[in-house]
Amino acid sequence: MGLGSRTSRAGLAALAAAGLAAALAGCGTAAQPVVPAVAITKGVAATEPAADPRPLGAADTAFGLDVLRDWCAQYPGQNLVFSPSTLASALGLAYLGAHGATAAAMGGVLHLPTAADGTALEAALQARSAALGGLNGPGVTLSASNQVWADPSLPPLSGYLNSVATGYGAGVAQAPFLTDPAQAAGQVNRVISADTRGHISKLVTPDMLTGVGWVLTSALYLDAKWAVPFDAGKTMPDPFTAPGGQKVTASYMQGDGFAYAKSDGWTAVSLPYAGGKLTMTALLPPAGSASCALPTQAGLASITASLNAGGTGAEPGNAGRPGSLAIVWLPKANLAVNGPTGDMKAVLTKLGMGQAFTSAADFTGLSRKAGQLAFVQQAATLQVGEKGTVAAAAAAVGVYPASAEYDPVTIWFDRPYLMLVSAKATGEPLFLAQVDNPAAS
Repeated sequence: MGLGSRTSRAGLAALAAAGLAAALAGCGTAAQPVVPAVAITKGVAATEPAADPRPLGAADTAFGLDVLRDWCAQYPGQNLVFSPSTLASALGLAYLGAHGATAAAMGGVLHLPTAADGTALEAALQARSAALGGLNGPGVTLSASNQVWADPSLPPLSGYLNSVATGYGAGVAQAPFLTDPAQAAGQVNRVISADTRGHISKLVTPDMLTGVGWVLTSALYLDAKWAVPFDAGKTMPDPFTAPGGQKVTASYMQGDGFAYAKSDGWTAVSLPYAGGKLTMTALLPPAGSASCALPTQAGLASITASLNAGGTGAEPGNAGRPGSLAIVWLPKANLAVNGPTGDMKAVLTKLGMGQAFTSAADFTGLSRKAGQLAFVQQAATLQVGEKGTVAAAAAAVGVYPASAEYDPVTIWFDRPYLMLVSAKATGEPLFLAQVDNPAAS
């Protein structure tokens, strides 16, 4: 086992902060969760014909790259981690209740396949859910949960419940959003904490839930051992060049025998997990790239296909050959995002989903009383060590009732105005004033 070149050791660290986060998300510990007692009502799940979940995988990947690209611009030089799968699922629960232009905007941002592409969405969603459930095995624990939460006064439509049951296996639970946001936040957070093995304990807050009628949540937990663990005795400190040229010290794990591929200046390494159903793809951008460089979706698909074929050294100037194996120096990483950067409204609006957050939104497929989105919040953790990867992610989408108007309004009293003081019960005008110059006395 060689030590590899100095360049490969430092460069591969970039994957821990960016490319890996878009490919994985979930989190947890080995302990089994104690799931809080929550009454769940489910719709009737249709048995859809067999479908290919891969178009949804491609859609979630494209969506994840879009989000990460914009997020990097907002938070340059910061570690970022989130789950495209979980965020897309929470928004997907909202999409199934959207109509018209709102549905079109959301579907575009989420890159959802359409009937014109030959894809029946609910069948593909059902196949995707089944595929996620099939990833468990020796050395790998993965669990995904999706949930609709509704205020007791705002039950979702039965057709909507049937759709989310069919596509996501989701049901509806009640929480007093309109009467007791603090209690409702506690209910949601306790379930999310259980579903993520305690790694995400506070996804929503009472102030976020004020005026909200529904919350749609998705959570993912992953505890996966490497197919071949890194030897902890070979882990060593070494410099890592952070954005701006700053030198920091990282703790590098070393291993060999990993398939790799090169394309358009990118170098990718496949790090398989036990059982062969999951892999981490570590992506090193071309030398001299700006912070948080990202591949195109097509480029990522191409290099991933090459890795799945066993790796290749086909790029000009590379001495490798199909099936080439690499020595890898990979930094240990413990990433977490939950806070200001967890608010996804600005990113989603910029990507084209802005209408969903305005009074023009149409979520009447969820409920005739559904209005606009109130918030989209996500949180995630990712821990990479010698034994494997432990990760967790959760996302929540809040929906206002249509009867409430929550668009922010700014009013300037910068020209002559009136003031009226009246008795509330009778409307008796106690004082009435015209103000032409508030600076004069």
